[in-house]
Amino acid sequence: MIKVDWVEQFLSYLRNERVYSEKTATAYQSDLADAQAFWQENGGFKGWDQLDRRDVEIYLQALAQKGLAASSRMRKMSALKSFYRFLIKRGLTEVDPTEAIEMRRGEKKLPDFFYQPEVRKVLDSLNDGKPLTLRNRAILALFYATGMRLSEVSSLLIKQVDFDNCLILVTGKGKKERYVFFDEETKQILQTYLADSRPRLLKYGHDNGDFFLNNRGEKLSSRGISLVIKQLFKKSGITSSAHPHELRHSFATAMLNNGADLRSVQELLGHSDLSTTQIYTHVTMKHLQDEYRQHFPRKDEK
Repeated sequence: MIKVDWVEQFLSYLRNERVYSEKTATAYQSDLADAQAFWQENGGFKGWDQLDRRDVEIYLQALAQKGLAASSRMRKMSALKSFYRFLIKRGLTEVDPTEAIEMRRGEKKLPDFFYQPEVRKVLDSLNDGKPLTLRNRAILALFYATGMRLSEVSSLLIKQVDFDNCLILVTGKGKKERYVFFDEETKQILQTYLADSRPRLLKYGHDNGDFFLNNRGEKLSSRGISLVIKQLFKKSGITSSAHPHELRHSFATAMLNNGADLRSVQELLGHSDLSTTQIYTHVTMKHLQDEYRQHFPRKDEK
């Protein structure tokens, strides 16, 4: 008997228990449907609990022969693995045909990031006291101190910020909540913006409680924030193509370089999977290797 409802149970689990976005749940549904269609067309699909390792291997081979990119094959395999972990956990099947199958990831591009002196250089240059300068300084400081996503900063409300405890309650991907923290210097920068800059910007509009405002007194958009960061680093002569996400990378790299635990950084960044956070260990390792090669004394040097 074909357990046709297993996929629906899995999708309900993703949406309601894991609180995945509809876009993500739909992607899982599409990947599972593609796999089922392949097996149906190549020998008949007798049920998810009737598949074995060879069935999965043949499916992956077919995807490769069609020229599907390795990243896409990895995603489809990840969907199958997640689905079978769910089935095993719920006791719906006893055998996971994907368990012994591993696909090697291609080498990931290491994320770009800024060193602390570079961020400090930009922060120190924002000292003319103008409303937009104070705002821009607050944006930069917040990104670097918290590792927040661009969408999280652009949607930030004043009521989310607890200045007494130097923390912010953030709603991230999949509507998952987490706390991020900031230091005393960032606290002062944020409070200076709220006291001296935001009221002057607000005179042009109605106050909806948005933390960062544009020059018309309205909520500063994600696009506006990205443009601000790009202009700040370009003006400082560091790079002409800076992006807020590089400040998120900078936060993670700085934390790990200073001895932070990987799982703590995972929580602060809001990563659901530790493997996503582990890319930063490669960044810090590369930095250590560069330092070693530059400073290690060689015996043949005279």
